[in-house]
Amino acid sequence: MPSREIFWNIQFGELVYLLGALLIVAVVYGLYRRLRLWRMGSEDDRLRDIPGRVRAFIIKTKVDGLWHKRIIRNRYAGVMHLLIFGGFGILLMGPFLDFMSEHVYKFMEGNVYLGVSLMLDVGGLLVLAGLGMAAYRRYVVRPSKLNNALDDAVALSLLAGIIVTGYMLEGLRIAASELDVHPGWSVWSPVGFVFAKAFYPLGTDVNLALHKSVWWGHMLVSMGGMGYVALSFTKLAHIFASPLNMFLRTQGSKGVLKPIEITEERVGALGAAKLQDLTWKDLIDLDACTRCGRCQEVCPANMTGKPLSPKMVIQELKAHMVQRAPALLSGKRDGKASQEEVPLLAGGVVSQDELWSCTTCGACEEACPVFIEPVKKIIELRRNLVLEQGEIPPTLMAALRSVQDRGHPWKGASASRTDWTEGFEVKNVANDGDAEFLFWVGCTAALQESSMKSALALARILDAAGVKISILGHEESCCGHPARRIGDEYLFQCQAQQNIETLKRHNVKKIITACPHCYHTLKDEYPQFGGDFEVVHHIEFLLQLVKDGRLKLTNEVKAVVAYQDPCYLARYHGIYDAPRKLAAAVPGVELVEMEHCGANGICCGAGGGRMWMEEEPEQRVNRLRAKEAVATGADTVLTACPFCLQMFKDGLNGLGLEEPPEAIDLVELLERSALEPLKTEAVAEAPAEEKPVETAADDGILSGVGGE
Repeated sequence: MPSREIFWNIQFGELVYLLGALLIVAVVYGLYRRLRLWRMGSEDDRLRDIPGRVRAFIIKTKVDGLWHKRIIRNRYAGVMHLLIFGGFGILLMGPFLDFMSEHVYKFMEGNVYLGVSLMLDVGGLLVLAGLGMAAYRRYVVRPSKLNNALDDAVALSLLAGIIVTGYMLEGLRIAASELDVHPGWSVWSPVGFVFAKAFYPLGTDVNLALHKSVWWGHMLVSMGGMGYVALSFTKLAHIFASPLNMFLRTQGSKGVLKPIEITEERVGALGAAKLQDLTWKDLIDLDACTRCGRCQEVCPANMTGKPLSPKMVIQELKAHMVQRAPALLSGKRDGKASQEEVPLLAGGVVSQDELWSCTTCGACEEACPVFIEPVKKIIELRRNLVLEQGEIPPTLMAALRSVQDRGHPWKGASASRTDWTEGFEVKNVANDGDAEFLFWVGCTAALQESSMKSALALARILDAAGVKISILGHEESCCGHPARRIGDEYLFQCQAQQNIETLKRHNVKKIITACPHCYHTLKDEYPQFGGDFEVVHHIEFLLQLVKDGRLKLTNEVKAVVAYQDPCYLARYHGIYDAPRKLAAAVPGVELVEMEHCGANGICCGAGGGRMWMEEEPEQRVNRLRAKEAVATGADTVLTACPFCLQMFKDGLNGLGLEEPPEAIDLVELLERSALEPLKTEAVAEAPAEEKPVETAADDGILSGVGGE
């Protein structure tokens, strides 16, 4: 009867248990050292509701836990990873079944043994196929998002060595014990059978001797490799770190920043000046990164030639952590060197150009298969640049000063907070306490002529649908979103506290806004400071009005439209379908999609303070998006964000086309279908500009006087 003898032909094979014990010690010690290093990070509340995290990680397939849904988005890399992961999962069952059969209940014999032998051979083939795909992609195709390092070759070679020596071992055993006596058994190990045919001519004595040598070699390569990975925490350490990182991923709303306490009694840095200022979860992020480059591939800053790769930001921080690890673990938190000789993270380990290139669009975090969060680390480093080092581009400084002095970032704006209402009555909350919703207009829609029409269109549509709204008027002030993403947490908190006080004073309960940046801040970040309001974005609210029959889209609008997904509406809040359903509900409208759309959409380039930064023409993200929009053949570009609207108007006008597509907010399209035009145009279209801000000395926006 075919069966498996664990230590066949091996003297003192039981020593492998000692090696296994030593391996366990090495793994535990290596993880303990890394755990000590991670714990040097600042606090992060990730350990609440462990049962819920377990359920999400294992059971709920919608959250991309154990089921690798994010990994397989990239078909080639996903298949490659699943082959390696699944193959090793099968192979690890072999030793487990052997141990159970030897020490618990004997079952590895007969057909069970033959079936397991076939299963293990298939598992090894899966691993080799996956490793072959990885090697081909990394060393033949060589995509730009991958940067090869010695560690990559070591990892592939180590894994391949384990599989090949296993097949050699199997072939030598079959050649010495089965080919002559039980040839029917050997075919159940098809790969081992091929190796056995090659070894058979060497003779039984040679095969037995080789079997002993290869057996010990296989054990040493397998266990030694795992010990090496655990102690040195090389690339293969993501086997430990990545699942842990996925388990500890952010739950709830995306992109919500952690507030920092800004008081005179505060001890320590503002923002992240050194490794210990990052959270312990941030440090796990650094070890979980496998340098796959998916974040870099989707980064709009990287696409347009700016010096930012989210992958390299993580790797630069990790290299610094590895360099600092001996001193940190020895208890000398700054090592032998003086504090001045330890580079600051912001501007030292990661360059300022990298940090200021980020639009905070979140594409990198959405693409990462193991839930690493580069944006939050970038903002922590920006906080240190702004609040402690005082390093900030002049145009951003001008925008922040305008927020502080005038309550909005548009320094040169000459309009008031209520000019957009000209020709249409919108009540002030101070005079109309019975309104169902407060309309939070936002700085850009209220003060920039390119967006005023959309604010007016929304007010008119809501009025026609019987929805009573009021506005704060001159009491409305910047929600603080740009300040927080730029890194000025102090200014953000001042704005948040002021606005919350104003809203509570007027007994506001429900808010509707057309700005995704305001929506995200009011809905998800104001509760950190006691501002709990019901906040809705106008797109979802208008779709519900259409479904309820309160908003009737009757006028035909002949248009081929392409829709731009705003990052803080789509990627951060998952609102993808509602705007498309609204556009499709307008008679005569044909919806087409840009090359990058939906979850794969590209930022307009204005987020993270980039709206107020200078850019070279060839590096402008709005130009890239404008070209994609033109390529669809659309005559109209729709969006649901005043930032996107302004950037698209500038980008389309900058292409030099005789008749560029029209850029409008989706609500303006709905207005054309639901309402008759106003007899008197309330707002004249602003002259086309290439970019809202050209230079710090520009006479239009930054140097003009005015405000409210």
